[in-house]
Amino acid sequence: MPRSVDTAPVESSPRPEHVPRRTDRRAWVILVMIVVFMMISYADKAVLGLAAVPLMEELGIGKSTYGLISSSFYLLFSLSGLVVGFFSSRISSRALLLAMAALWAVAQLPVLLVAAVPSLIAGRVLLGMAEGPAASMSMHALYKWFPTGRRGLPSALQIGGAALGTAVSAPLLTWLIVDHGWRSAFVALMLVSVAWCLVWPFVGQDGPFGGEERKPSGGEGRPLRAAAPPLRALLTNGTVTGGILSAFGSHWALALSSAWLPVYLQTEMDMTATGASTVVSGVSVVSLVLLLSVPAYVDRLKRRGVSSRRADGIPQGTAVLVAGCALALLPFAGGAPVQLTLIAVAFGCHAVALPLHYVTTATVVPDGRRGAVFGVVAASGTLPGLFVP
Repeated sequence: MPRSVDTAPVESSPRPEHVPRRTDRRAWVILVMIVVFMMISYADKAVLGLAAVPLMEELGIGKSTYGLISSSFYLLFSLSGLVVGFFSSRISSRALLLAMAALWAVAQLPVLLVAAVPSLIAGRVLLGMAEGPAASMSMHALYKWFPTGRRGLPSALQIGGAALGTAVSAPLLTWLIVDHGWRSAFVALMLVSVAWCLVWPFVGQDGPFGGEERKPSGGEGRPLRAAAPPLRALLTNGTVTGGILSAFGSHWALALSSAWLPVYLQTEMDMTATGASTVVSGVSVVSLVLLLSVPAYVDRLKRRGVSSRRADGIPQGTAVLVAGCALALLPFAGGAPVQLTLIAVAFGCHAVALPLHYVTTATVVPDGRRGAVFGVVAASGTLPGLFVP
């Protein structure tokens, strides 16, 4: 990775052994809420793909129009992630996450009131705007509770909430769609978002590791804000650039699977809606297993003294490369078993890069700049969602 202004890892947070027991317990409660937050977020992404076939039939729309509706989710997705990232140091993470989840519930209303292409697009644009900052800001909130050296597993569990959300929601939402109509799935997601919003104000707090670095001044002894590297220097750091590139590749696969995988399984592989949802859940389980194992292994490597460049960088680069190769081979594969194996690899392996690019970015970014840099990383890395579907 190229050198920048300061290539030394940031060690602004207290060491893990200095974390009070009460703070540690609260950190895990926050982690559970954020995992549920991510589960809802990815269920919201998946619902359109799961409902695509009956929705297209009822509204009489073709695949190109459906692709436009799916892409509209990402119209403001990257921009909102960028904007919110820059304001994250001025607004508490507690308030940001609550506002996002509330908008998720509101975004389900247009399609429930008027089932038509314009209302579908309006709902997906609003949902995308509210979900654009979700992954980066919930990770930022999580890092306020876990200091440097303890972030690998929490990061994996946060992203694991995405895989778990798809794995759990796919069969449940498919059951609702098949037995109660596709609108019922949108109603269910609206109610779940409202329930999360009711619990979060009583549980959510900002943690002790989110403040900007400070050092004592002379004379009066008042703390002064330490000089942070310019934002341009941080964004051109090789570690941050590498994280953006791995996120870009991962979100390419994620956008493709969310929009088209259920449709492909039903229309090209002649699966039923239930069979397709089972495959989607299976792919999510593969992602979840990798998310729970690889980052934990990465943490062990770093405790043994392995550099972050090798421990974090190689696994995420390899994951994106393997997923891309599997996706490239899929059109030439013969037989359902081979195709399903390639689908599992293509849409499962890429998930490893999703937590690790945040972990690596955080090692070279001060706490006070983290929200803004995470916003830029998220905005750049999620751009494939705008044009891939």
